[in-house]
Amino acid sequence: MAAQTPQTHLDDAAIERLADLLDQRAVPHRGFNLEALDGYLSALAVSPGEPMPMEEWEPAVWGTPPRWDDAEERASIERLLQAHHSMATARVRHDGDSLPDHLAPLLWLPTDEEAEAEENLDELDVGRDWALGFFTAVELREMEWEQWLDDHDWIDHAFELLDRLASGEVMAEDPTADGTPLAYRDRLEIIAGLPDILADLNHHRVQAMTPREPVRREEAPGRNDPCTCGSGKKYKKCCGAD
Repeated sequence: MAAQTPQTHLDDAAIERLADLLDQRAVPHRGFNLEALDGYLSALAVSPGEPMPMEEWEPAVWGTPPRWDDAEERASIERLLQAHHSMATARVRHDGDSLPDHLAPLLWLPTDEEAEAEENLDELDVGRDWALGFFTAVELREMEWEQWLDDHDWIDHAFELLDRLASGEVMAEDPTADGTPLAYRDRLEIIAGLPDILADLNHHRVQAMTPREPVRREEAPGRNDPCTCGSGKKYKKCCGAD
C-alpha cells in the first residue's frame, strides 16, 4: 500500500471530523475543543526554541488520553492533528493582508442572524477558547516566554490583548481595581488582528533562532608597517600617530 501524503491543512470535511472527535473524546475529559486546539497549535508555531515534538504537546489536547479502537484509528487521528499543526505553522508565515482563507484561525463567530437575535452581544465570549488554548501552549515553555515578555513591550501588549479575550475583561491600570467587561466589538477587533500578532511573533522567533555572524574588524597595521593611506610613512608616524 502506498504511503499517504501528509495533509498540509484541514479541508471542511476534516475540520468537521476533528471538531466532532474533540467534542466526543476530549472536551468531556477537560481536553480541547476545535477552537482551543487551534489557539494551542498557533502558539506552538511561534513559541521560542525548536519545534516541539508531537509526543510532548499532544497529551494536553485530550485531557485524559482516550483509548482507540485499533492502530488504524490512532494513526488516522494523528494525521488529523498533524494536518492541523501544519496548518497553524503555515498560518503564522502570513500577516493579515496575505493570509489565505484556508489558513484563517478556526474560531466561532456568530452569523449576522445569530448576532441580531442576541440581546446582549457583549456577553458573547467569542475568542475565549482560542485564547485559553494559546496560553496553555505558552505554559509548556513558560520561562522562555517570560524572557521574551521581559525584553519586548510589544509582546507584552499582544499578550494583554489575548488575555482580554480569555478573561472577558479589560484590566484597569490600578491592579486593585475591577476590570471592565470587554465589548463585543473590541473582541472582534482583537480577533481580526490575530494573524498580524502571530506573524509578528513568528518573525521574532525566526530572528531569535538565526545565527548572527560575528563582526570582524580589520586588523590595524603594526606601528612600524607602512601606513595604509599610501603616504609612504610608517603607520606610527602617520594615521596611527597618537
